[in-house]
Amino acid sequence: MSRTLPRIGRRRALQGGTASLVVLGLLLWWLRPWAEEPPSGTITFSTGTRAGVYHEYGELLRNEIDKDMPDLKVRLLTSAGSQENVADVATGKADFAIAAADAAATYELDNGPGADRLRGLARLYDDYVQLVVPPDSDIRSVADLRGKRVAIGLPDSGVRLIANGVLKAAGIDPEKDIKPSSDGIDTGPKRLGHGLDAFFWSGGLPTDGLSRLAKKSASAFRFVPIDATLVAKLHDQGGATRYYRATKMPESAYPAIQRGHPVPTLAVSNVLLTRSDMDPRLTEWLTRTVLDSRDLIGATVHSAQLVDVRTAIYTDPLQLHVGAQRYYQSVKP
Repeated sequence: MSRTLPRIGRRRALQGGTASLVVLGLLLWWLRPWAEEPPSGTITFSTGTRAGVYHEYGELLRNEIDKDMPDLKVRLLTSAGSQENVADVATGKADFAIAAADAAATYELDNGPGADRLRGLARLYDDYVQLVVPPDSDIRSVADLRGKRVAIGLPDSGVRLIANGVLKAAGIDPEKDIKPSSDGIDTGPKRLGHGLDAFFWSGGLPTDGLSRLAKKSASAFRFVPIDATLVAKLHDQGGATRYYRATKMPESAYPAIQRGHPVPTLAVSNVLLTRSDMDPRLTEWLTRTVLDSRDLIGATVHSAQLVDVRTAIYTDPLQLHVGAQRYYQSVKP
């Protein structure tokens, strides 16, 4: 026997159904952009040298992007590092890249082509400057590099930018007072003590190129401290040097080498960057993937464990891309 709802009951039922639809709509809005069709197409991501953290991070991030956006193809480009990455994105050679804040600021201060189009998605992790020498070296300070064979990084790398600044702060002319070479983390460790007296590296902790060297022997190399006084002199150079901060490399970075001792040095933050003309929906999705994949990527690239939504929004010197803004607004407590 069928029963007909009274008019009041039918009205309540309709109201209840409407309320459910409103709740569902709000839920879908809250879950945006996952309620939408994932972005598709092809993007180019500029990383760094194959032995560096940028490239390793880029490969792992590509895997996570493939899970969230299976129809989006990510093409990775190797590069010299931060300075090249900034230029590649600004000029359209790459769509996304990781670069140190000082390199992005320098490009803007120099009015590089397309500098006004640069935008940030997320602050990632910090690079630490690592000045490496053989264990029996007589080099104990940056000043002792005078007259030595020193690798200062590839010409368009962030390492080169920082190394030149550190040397100048110590009163050393990088072109005249040392015998410079362009070795990076891919070749520097192999040539240490065999054509090189020292090499500079700036990267996340730990860096595979140095970790592999440390595994061969607990006395494979030694770090030279860069003290806070020298960092203060570096700041006196002005420009992008304000992005450097005095810190200590924790003893856990390379425990076999450091043996419980932190190393005074300087650090600079890294930023994931793009251009203002990049699709906001794509940048929103990508920003979400970067933050959501922190733990998975951090299990391999330990420095990525420091990526955090509370600090990721601070992409100085770059303005946030509008798509990244949407993401941070969606997770704002």
